[in-house]
Amino acid sequence: MKLPHHEQAVVPERKVVAYLLSFTHPDGKSKAAFFSRFGFTAEHWEELVDAFQRHAAENDVATTEDTPYGTSYIVEGRLHTPDGRDPAVRVVWFVEQGQEAPRLVTSYPEK
Repeated sequence: MKLPHHEQAVVPERKVVAYLLSFTHPDGKSKAAFFSRFGFTAEHWEELVDAFQRHAAENDVATTEDTPYGTSYIVEGRLHTPDGRDPAVRVVWFVEQGQEAPRLVTSYPEK
């Protein structure tokens, strides 16, 4: 199963720049180190947004979890990167109750 309504996926600039590509964020700095190894930069943050949206369109949902607030989806697969090495990652999306558009929560290397 693909991420429902993946064509509407929302990846906020702040989530990418101030978290996933931030070397100073307490929780995000290890993710920034990971993503930067594959050519992603805060200056060109849109490349990571495009990669996440493509990842959601091309890969299947591995797990889902319903909560009182909505549903979380974990999508696993290769992430297209600027340097072409395309690591396997997990991307967590959340769809709020009563909404359709998935919103990016986080991403990390698949183990």
